[in-house]
Amino acid sequence: MWRARPAAVCVVCQSLANSSYGIKGKSPLQKLQLVSRSIHHPHYTRSKFQRPPLRTSIQQFSSLNRLPLRKTKLLSVKYGYLSHRNFWVARLASRLLKLRYLVLGSAVGGGYTAKKTYDQWKEMLPDLSDYKWIVPDFIWELDEHIDLEKLSKALPDAEDLAKLLPDFDKIGESLSSLKGFFSPGYNLVSEVIGASDLLLLLGSQGETAFRATDQGYENDKQYKKVSDKEKIDQLQEELLHTQLKYQRILERLEKENKELRKLVLQKDDKGIHQRKLKKSLIDMYSEVLDILSDYDASYNTQDHLPRVVVVGDQSAGKTSVLEMIAQARIFPRGSGEMMTRSPVKVTLSEGPHHVALFKDSSREFDLTKEEDLAALRNEIEIRMRKSVKKGCTVSAETISLNVKGPGLQRMVLVDLPGVISTVTSGMAPDTKDTIFSISKAYMQNPNAIILCIQDGSVDAERSIVTDLVSQMDPHGKRTIFVLTKVDLAEKNVASPNRIQQIIEGKLFPMKALGYFAVVTGKGNNAESIESIKDYEEEFFQNSKLLKTCMLKAHQVTTRNLSLAVSDCFWKMVRESVEQQADAFKATRFNLETEWKNNYPQLRELDRNELFEKAKNEILDEVISLSQVTPKHWEEILQKTLWERVSTHVIENIYLPAAQTTNSGTFNTTVDIKLKQWTDKQLPNKAVEVAWETLQEEFSHFMTEKKGKEHDDIFDKLKQAVKEESIKRHKWNERAEDSLRVIQHNALEDRSISDKQQWDAAIHFMEDTLQSRLKDTESVIEDMVGPDWKKRWLYWVGRTKEQNIRNETKNELEKMIKCNEDHAAYLANDEVTTVRKNLEAKGVAVDPCLIKDTWHQVYRRHFLRTALSHCNLCRRGFYYYQRHFVDSELECNDVVLFWRIQRMLAITANTLRQQLTNTEVRRLEKNVKEVLEDFAEDSDKKVKLLTGKRVQLAEDLKKVREIQEKLEAFIEALHQEK
Repeated sequence: MWRARPAAVCVVCQSLANSSYGIKGKSPLQKLQLVSRSIHHPHYTRSKFQRPPLRTSIQQFSSLNRLPLRKTKLLSVKYGYLSHRNFWVARLASRLLKLRYLVLGSAVGGGYTAKKTYDQWKEMLPDLSDYKWIVPDFIWELDEHIDLEKLSKALPDAEDLAKLLPDFDKIGESLSSLKGFFSPGYNLVSEVIGASDLLLLLGSQGETAFRATDQGYENDKQYKKVSDKEKIDQLQEELLHTQLKYQRILERLEKENKELRKLVLQKDDKGIHQRKLKKSLIDMYSEVLDILSDYDASYNTQDHLPRVVVVGDQSAGKTSVLEMIAQARIFPRGSGEMMTRSPVKVTLSEGPHHVALFKDSSREFDLTKEEDLAALRNEIEIRMRKSVKKGCTVSAETISLNVKGPGLQRMVLVDLPGVISTVTSGMAPDTKDTIFSISKAYMQNPNAIILCIQDGSVDAERSIVTDLVSQMDPHGKRTIFVLTKVDLAEKNVASPNRIQQIIEGKLFPMKALGYFAVVTGKGNNAESIESIKDYEEEFFQNSKLLKTCMLKAHQVTTRNLSLAVSDCFWKMVRESVEQQADAFKATRFNLETEWKNNYPQLRELDRNELFEKAKNEILDEVISLSQVTPKHWEEILQKTLWERVSTHVIENIYLPAAQTTNSGTFNTTVDIKLKQWTDKQLPNKAVEVAWETLQEEFSHFMTEKKGKEHDDIFDKLKQAVKEESIKRHKWNERAEDSLRVIQHNALEDRSISDKQQWDAAIHFMEDTLQSRLKDTESVIEDMVGPDWKKRWLYWVGRTKEQNIRNETKNELEKMIKCNEDHAAYLANDEVTTVRKNLEAKGVAVDPCLIKDTWHQVYRRHFLRTALSHCNLCRRGFYYYQRHFVDSELECNDVVLFWRIQRMLAITANTLRQQLTNTEVRRLEKNVKEVLEDFAEDSDKKVKLLTGKRVQLAEDLKKVREIQEKLEAFIEALHQEK
């Protein structure tokens, strides 16, 4: 191998430095790049002012180092080696080794080698698909501008490259003589290529550093003069851009993942894989919460299952935050008024379509359609109004809503009414206290995630909810703070440092797991979710709060908030769900033991099962109502109808007609009064009697105890069913018209056909008159007091008024004895005579008292006379049949009572037919409708089926159901892990 002396090498370098050699401009050796000097002079002594060469760990690959060099014939030693004889060799080498030729040769050789080893390198590369998120965004965007596949195909073949290469055989002799010089030149090219690649990797900062190295010590010194503040600002800005860039990468990847998940779920939904979809974890968990919400207030085990409780001041933006998390505008909106009047439980889960549905409804609302969104908001508002009781403003009844869609974070949120400080007009006086009690009830759950919403556009001192949250969670172990309307806060707040203090948890007297700042729109209700997200991203990208590091990038946007809340929710679920399952298991054991001790011979029937049992009993009793015999119906109807009309018949028809002087006048008076009675009162009274009789029989069957089989738990339910059925039942209106005609025809008939009917009429008349006489005597006894026998036997006396009435009665009886045919009315002179006679006895009496006493005394006298006359008419049927006229045996009153009796029988028969053929069936139909309505009304069941046994069976069934669902949820949770 040819060796050169150091002196000869220096001469060659000087000549290389004096010539161009591919370098623009001539410069002395001291002006060359430091990297170049280190390559040419490996033994060159560095001065203390010179910077060390740039080091890089990147290994450069080129095809030039793989090209074989032919052995060249060395000059004979006998010629020697003189430095002045080798100048033409150095000049030839310098021209051959110009930088452009080296770069061209490197490119050609590198392309040939790249084409040859491309497949081998491809096989050696590892699969980095799982680490795509690490690579910056612009790397993935290269394929949009450069078609690598076409580029690889465009590379020339090995044969074409071989033709382009120079004839290394011819120049081998010259190159072999300069081999020592060739290696430093090739190293120079490698360093240049490595530096260029390093520039691509380092970007602007690497380029700046390389320039500083390029320009030497003076430029480097000038670069160091840049102020530290500008460096910090530049680094902060670059850090912010990097964070936002990776945020966009994350959002893009999540969007792509969302679309892929949507496609997969749609394929599963159509049954392409022919497998049954399992219920999602969040749906299983939501069912457990729904079962717990249906419990009575008397349920002993507390509900400590996690859920996200959204609290905040009124109009703080709670609804807007929830809508951004749900990615749909699903809630009713208002400006400055209370819209959330009851808790709304929203279960977010992943699904192929963006839909919403209520727990108790099968209708799906498509959240991508504006008409469905409007219908959903209207339905939520209607349900809220129904849940609010009369006289109240808010309600504790929970509305359960499920929202599904691709990319939604799985969690359960409960939107509570906004906390208020003042009760305005139109609100119930206890509205403020009710909202506080509802919020405390949800936040007292030790496993509930409290999402505290605070309006950033108002003064922090006006906040009410922060004090309430700090009381419920003083250590902030389960609280997430959200500052809304940050755009207005940045614009209006004089000191932005207050926003920083809020986000750092230094301003409010409360602690939290995390602090977030969000923007939920510009206040326009017509804004879409996408436009709000774009506005929020644009705001934070240009916000000074981020540029000045008052806010961190992970603390902004509702997207980050949603991810944080979901992670916190599932962390709390995993930590507490097994403990809650054990608590329900212990509760189940206690309830089962209590049931065995108290009700060992009874089945564990809950309210629904008991209701079904009671329903069957009620329907059986209604059917038995149709099995009542016609005779029983007619007897009850006839008896009840006469009790209702007997007073009218005696007082308004019989007594006035009996005061007449002859039979013709008697019959005329009776006919007129019967016609008036039939046209106005009798049909309506008969229908009322029939309806009341049906109710009494129905009540009798419903409340009749059936020995040991009777269960008093059903009594309240049966009573409610009876009352509601009777309330809904309406008698046929046409019944009165047809009944009026039948009654009128029955009363017009005066012909008694046989002796049996005659005797029946007399018996009916005697019973009626005797009952009236008994009632009259009872009234007189109350007026005059007890007689002498009762006074002696029972040691009772008369009052002063009773003594006066007794004396008046005795005086009036004397008058009747003197004239037994006295008229029913007492004349004024007769009243005066009686009063003077009593005054003569020392009894002062009022004329009104005399007339009142006369009415009862004459009534008793008349009834006694009528009874004696009725006894004489027992043998008067022969005279009546032969039309004989006998003053003593004119039995017109017997004919009257026969007409009344016959009318009652015909009316009872007509009403019985209507009952059995129409009304009983209609009542049975009403009962079925009432039972169906009660079956759908859970509040009715709770109210009507009460008792310790019912409550115990209900709790036992609920606890079993919750325990089973929790165990299934825990198993699915472990499988997901």
